[in-house]
Amino acid sequence: MTGAAVVGVGMTRFGKHLDTSLSELARIAVFTALADAQANIDDVDMVFVANAMASLTTGQVSVVGQSVLRPLGFSDIPVFNIDNACAASSSALNLAVQAVAAGAARTVLVLGVEKLYAHEKGIAYRALNGAMDTDTLRASGVDPARESGFVSAIYPERFRRYRDRWGLDVTALAEIAVKNRFHAALNPLAQYTAPLSVDDVLAARTVVDPLTTLMCAPIGDGAAALVVTGADDARAHGRRPVWIRGSAIGMGATPNGTSSVARVARRAYDQAGITPDEVDVAEVHDSISFNELAAYEELGLCEEGQGGRMALDGETRLGGRVPVNTSGGLTSRGHPVAATGAAQIVELVHQLRHDAADRQVADACIGVAENAGGFALDDTAAIAITVLGTEPAR
Repeated sequence: MTGAAVVGVGMTRFGKHLDTSLSELARIAVFTALADAQANIDDVDMVFVANAMASLTTGQVSVVGQSVLRPLGFSDIPVFNIDNACAASSSALNLAVQAVAAGAARTVLVLGVEKLYAHEKGIAYRALNGAMDTDTLRASGVDPARESGFVSAIYPERFRRYRDRWGLDVTALAEIAVKNRFHAALNPLAQYTAPLSVDDVLAARTVVDPLTTLMCAPIGDGAAALVVTGADDARAHGRRPVWIRGSAIGMGATPNGTSSVARVARRAYDQAGITPDEVDVAEVHDSISFNELAAYEELGLCEEGQGGRMALDGETRLGGRVPVNTSGGLTSRGHPVAATGAAQIVELVHQLRHDAADRQVADACIGVAENAGGFALDDTAAIAITVLGTEPAR
């Protein structure tokens, strides 16, 4: 139980915003979230700003938050800059919850903002590969300006281990990509919305067997913002709070070969006072379709080895048992690295407030977000699991 709630959300459309500054992207997300929270700049006591790639893509090496927020009219208050790769803004949310719980702030703004598109394409690859520890990257032999170290150096071994134990149906991976594109077509802020078929996905260029390009998240630009308060302020002014029932952060590598994501998820579920079978809707980190399949199992949405069957049976589509990535996920909504975690929360807040329009999950009361960032030595560097509810934990 955290006693904190999200009372306002906002985001840009994700996509290619080559000539739009970080600050201008932030402006859209921040003021949308403040308006949603029935708040203004003067109500904000503290800000956590997540960014991972600006030092390479824009040249803004440090003080990203202050540089982004000062042109918007913010001043005086503490601003903290957070980099946890793809899990940066979900990590920032965890810190916002702690700040509210400690009484250090009444109203906290969480902002994830990122630009990956640059006039030189190789910059984006260098930035993304910088989320791997450099020793592992060098040992992989990857050209950091031409290819993804994550896909080339890490995933083949993960695929092999899973295939050897459970089998790996490539059609299930394609179906996940198709499902997420179907959901994205219902999301006006998604990057890619054109329909896909399983045949389209399987016929696309192979990146690393069995992955094709349409099973991988694109690069993108964008921003997402959240307004977080304590219980008393959450209920004031006619707000529509969505309660942060659990928020857990962890680093990869656990003993006995157990899943680090599953370990962190258990902590979040315990905080929230729920079990996995109570989850109504989920947003998970499908940087590749295989990661979504693995998340079904790691979050306890199905038994081990049954992730592929869950996808093929349509259980994670709208109307299915547990809809996953109703936003379109990273592969179709888009993946502006540090903004991704906050964007997952934006979607879940809309779902739990029952204002997600054509992609609404009926009677949704509990949502879970799984966000993973970077790679250190032999496992995911940063893992964030957030459990949201229409009611606070008892």
